[in-house]
Amino acid sequence: MAKKAKTNTSENKPKKPKFNWQITRQQKFAIGILLVLLSIALLLSFVSYFITGNYDQSQANDVFNRESRVQNWLGKFGAYLADFFLYKGFGVASFIIIRILFLAGIYLVLDIALSKLKKSLFWDLYLIIIVSILFGFFWEYLPQLAGTVGFEMNLFIQDYIGTIGTLLTLIFGIIIFLVFKIKVSPDSVKNFFEKPEKEITEETIDEVIPVTDEVISTEETPNIISPKQDDDFIIREDEEAISNIELKPKSAFEIDKEALKPTISSASELNLKSKEDEPTLVTENKPEVLESKTDEPTNDSDFVIEKIAEEESVEENLAAKLVQDFGEFDPTLDLSNYQMPPIDLLKEYSTGGITIDQSELEENKNRIVDTLKNYNIGISQIKATVGPTVTLYEIVPEAGIRISKIKNLEDDIALSLAALGIRIIAPIPGRGTIGIEVPNNKPSMVAMKTVIASSKFQQAEMELPIAFGKTISNETFVVDLAKMPHLLMAGATGQGKSVGLNAILTSLLYKKHPAEVKFVLVDPKKVELTLFNKIERHYLAKLPDTEEAIITDNTKVINTLNSLCIEMDNRYSLLKDAMVRNIKEYNEKFKQRKLNPENGHRFLPYIVLVVDEFADLIMTAGKEVETPIARLAQLARAIGIHLIIATQRPSVNVITGIIKANFPARIAFRVTSKIDSRTILDSPGADQLIGRGDLLYTQGNELTRVQCAFVDTPEVEKICDFIGGQKAYPDAYLLPEYVGEESGTTLDIDINDRDSLFRDAAEVIVTAQQGSASLIQRKLKLGYNRAGRIIDQLEAAGIVGPFEGSKARQVLIPDLVALEQFLNNEQNNN
Repeated sequence: MAKKAKTNTSENKPKKPKFNWQITRQQKFAIGILLVLLSIALLLSFVSYFITGNYDQSQANDVFNRESRVQNWLGKFGAYLADFFLYKGFGVASFIIIRILFLAGIYLVLDIALSKLKKSLFWDLYLIIIVSILFGFFWEYLPQLAGTVGFEMNLFIQDYIGTIGTLLTLIFGIIIFLVFKIKVSPDSVKNFFEKPEKEITEETIDEVIPVTDEVISTEETPNIISPKQDDDFIIREDEEAISNIELKPKSAFEIDKEALKPTISSASELNLKSKEDEPTLVTENKPEVLESKTDEPTNDSDFVIEKIAEEESVEENLAAKLVQDFGEFDPTLDLSNYQMPPIDLLKEYSTGGITIDQSELEENKNRIVDTLKNYNIGISQIKATVGPTVTLYEIVPEAGIRISKIKNLEDDIALSLAALGIRIIAPIPGRGTIGIEVPNNKPSMVAMKTVIASSKFQQAEMELPIAFGKTISNETFVVDLAKMPHLLMAGATGQGKSVGLNAILTSLLYKKHPAEVKFVLVDPKKVELTLFNKIERHYLAKLPDTEEAIITDNTKVINTLNSLCIEMDNRYSLLKDAMVRNIKEYNEKFKQRKLNPENGHRFLPYIVLVVDEFADLIMTAGKEVETPIARLAQLARAIGIHLIIATQRPSVNVITGIIKANFPARIAFRVTSKIDSRTILDSPGADQLIGRGDLLYTQGNELTRVQCAFVDTPEVEKICDFIGGQKAYPDAYLLPEYVGEESGTTLDIDINDRDSLFRDAAEVIVTAQQGSASLIQRKLKLGYNRAGRIIDQLEAAGIVGPFEGSKARQVLIPDLVALEQFLNNEQNNN
């Protein structure tokens, strides 16, 4: 018995569990609150991504750097999460992840079993995949909505079943979701389309029953009435029809006959094609009511339709007739014989083409592998891509190797290769590899002729195509200035900015007609852009009453920039009257002769403002230059005014925050420090370039390394001579006249010649004790030209002082009482 007792105690011992994995109620509540707050944080981060994502994307991977600044509502961590889920992940489908976290948190807070979320979780994950692949399929039209995962999955599927097969697969996936999750069945779809017919049958059934009762109660037609057995048979048919179409059952014996009497008359009036007996009864009772009710709505409807048809036909026929008679408007008709410059004008260098040195590639590869092996970094694969000046070595490290470890070896790799300008890209966007850019020992020159003659540039369907040069993979790099929409170029002295500007202007000259684009050239150095003087009457724009179209005097730049602001406002007024949104739609509408030139409409050419040295303007004019440039950069995109600004001093007092915010497209040539590179590109890299036209281009996303095409001064001179020797316009494209405050000198003090608002303006100036034309504009709601004339008259009268640059004029009258005495004395003297 003792042994049995011992065994019983031993059997009872293992009942104590070793680990207790059960979660308490408090822990569930805490985890649920955490998930709910995490879902809210993700929602704020995702929403902020679509507002500030362009600015934050360059800083998203640099979370642990305290010097980096982001604008995401959740800071650096929010920018990283948004970039991870929306850009690198599933795109807009990642919002479903917020729903999953929120529901899981709510279930834990309310102590509901999470097993009830299994079915919902399955369909949420299914919807994430389908939506991500669907937006990846429409990547060209909605690039912001599809993440990298959806885009790559879409490409993977298209590689096997093609574009049409992928579309059919997506449609099948959506149908599966609708059928099994939304419970859409063929019967429900059929009932939805048959619903109007069933309502009609119900009304007709309800009308058949009272008509038979009414006929039975009348004494005028006793012979027409069928036996009662027939009536019962008709009622039974109606009840069966009602039951078949699933409507509320109605019995003929429950209907109030007195209430249905007017229904009988109206139904018989509207539906004349019924049985032979029913119309005879109606026509005998109320023939006059029938005629009056059928005539009135017919007249009203005829009148309205006739009026609308008349307006539409006049407008459409007028535009169509003009196009049919005269054809679409051709803006190039004034210079119809103009010929584009031939490609033979460009020089073909003998050193063109890439020379691949196999021994150099093998030697660099071995040095890279040995250097990484010294730091215990293994490489599973390495590939070389030879470019004109730089060779890209793509390496795939072994599993477990940290990317930052390779990134920190940039100087060690440069030491082992004995090369200048080693740049490491870790990782390469969209490839999953690490790139090491090594300069070639014998770089190849990229001639402008090879870039212009490439099919990618010749067949480019862009508004303002620009061919910069060639990438590392030896592909011609062509971008659209109209999509940028403004370009900022910066780099140290002698690194290729002026050659880059010549390449931009040459690209546009080879692609656009003089009627389609105009240039406003600002050259403070006075020697860089003077070659383009020969095409003044073809391509250049200038202010009225100015001798040279190329601006070399910094004092005239302010007037030109303000004149462009006036041109911008005028163009926006034309777009508003034409009810279009951008210059492309406006010109298309004007070509189709839907806009009347008598109302001020005209064909609008693109205007490209080129500033060769922006730092010199900031030093001499400051805010007077920065303010109109910032205004043009913010608003002028839609009306076809695009800015290209170059500077050799990339400091924060030149490239200010306002300039950077409105110039998303940037080009960085070689600079001397990482600080200058961050000022231009918001990221390092420009300090590792090798110079001589080597540049980095970004448009708000990843950096692209390009070797700028070389165009020499004699080549530009030949092109300008060829264009200038052809028939031209009578004058350059004239910008609106701008009268600055500095132009006000002495005027006649004749009371009769003064403006009608002279006294009101004087009271405003004296009350505010601030003499400026902008104050008169705001208070009296005047245009700038009239306000400028009034301020000149006030100066001539002695009420305000002379012009003092950017400061407000001095007011010489202390108060309104003194002003009244001054004006009365002046009037008495005259």
